[in-house]
Amino acid sequence: MTDPFVVIGGDAAGMSAASKAKREDPDRDVLVFEKGKWVSYAACGMPYYIKGEVDELDNLVAVTPEEFREQRDVDLRTGHEVVAIDPDAKTVTVEADDERFEQSYGDLLIGTGARAIEPPFDGIDLEGVFTLRSMDEAEAIEDYVDTNGPATAAIVGGGYVGVEMAEALTERGVEVSIFEMLPQTLQPFGEETAAVVEDHLREQGVDLHLETAVQGFAGRDHVESVELEDDSVSADLVIVGVGVAPNVELAEEAGIKLGPTGAIATDEYGRTNLEDVYAAGDCAEATNVVTGEPDHVPLALTANRAGRAIGTTVAGEPTKTGGTAGTAIVKAFELGAARTGVIDSERAREAGFDPVSVTIDAETRPHYYPGATELTVTLVADRESERVLGASLVGREGAKRIDTVATAVDAGLTVEELQNLDLAYAPPFSPVWDPILTAAKVLQGKLE
Repeated sequence: MTDPFVVIGGDAAGMSAASKAKREDPDRDVLVFEKGKWVSYAACGMPYYIKGEVDELDNLVAVTPEEFREQRDVDLRTGHEVVAIDPDAKTVTVEADDERFEQSYGDLLIGTGARAIEPPFDGIDLEGVFTLRSMDEAEAIEDYVDTNGPATAAIVGGGYVGVEMAEALTERGVEVSIFEMLPQTLQPFGEETAAVVEDHLREQGVDLHLETAVQGFAGRDHVESVELEDDSVSADLVIVGVGVAPNVELAEEAGIKLGPTGAIATDEYGRTNLEDVYAAGDCAEATNVVTGEPDHVPLALTANRAGRAIGTTVAGEPTKTGGTAGTAIVKAFELGAARTGVIDSERAREAGFDPVSVTIDAETRPHYYPGATELTVTLVADRESERVLGASLVGREGAKRIDTVATAVDAGLTVEELQNLDLAYAPPFSPVWDPILTAAKVLQGKLE
């Protein structure tokens, strides 16, 4: 192998790049080094495995290691950890089975992902305290719940993991408390959406502790309580979900530059500052399509798309990785909450915009058709250009309508252009004026 394409990391970005590069250039050797045993898995499905909606953990694997090796002709080596990169020699140092060897590369992709943040809480190493970022952690949590039958659980952090795990554990018969140090859950979704979600969480029996900082955990052989500044709350199980940090240490040691977010800086093709070295996925930055600035949004589609583009590039056809609008959706019991673009007023102003927003409640179907429910839509635009900046939605159905706004954000549409989109109408699916169009109509009136 004189000019192989080497990939570090075997999940979304890495395996997308490896598969695409091999498909476009079958004669080139493609090697993937993954330090764990799992590759190409759906991390977003892990709460639903713990909940019991996904029967087997293996069901979350999109393509097995054997399929990559035998059907896609990718030299995938699990249990192999890259511990150093030498950009001058164009080699990586790999450790496996207590042995170490050097591997040369022609092109290199760093797809080392991100890890769950573990704050320096007292008692974080107690049995029964978990983070949820990997398949092994999902398996450990499910096994702990199944074996120990915890009566109470504390979730530290009211983000994606916190809300989804509250539903999963409640379904398993566990009494759940969420501890969030900020004034609201789902911070990136905005106050209006968060307020609806929080009311619904309480209706489902979840005990919310907002603006509450956790000090640590206490217990003897296993966790027994969450320690607050002036209180202690019983907990037989703890999930710490306070965010993720990009795995950049390997890259930084090799002289690869980090961006303002702390993730690896890349250009529009995923290239780093080192020749023939790329980065993609949760360890790398992407360009925010609204602000035009580097952003770190660790989401599955961003990783898959960037990896696929880089695979095409190294095969000989330069392809841009694409930007990010931060589009996301989360299930909270019977609600769906979604967001895209820039909806925080302070962030919008920092980016040079003068944000104007409206929040409306609209029916998802005509009033006369059975099953209509209320969808809350917050839509944000720039006053001067009238460009759509972002939106947030929440309701029992219809949150996937966020994709319409995501398209408008990415295309740079104005509020009037969004309002004039020819969206489909039939009573079983939507009223004549879809909730997105209604929000645009109301916001246009505010801009005039």
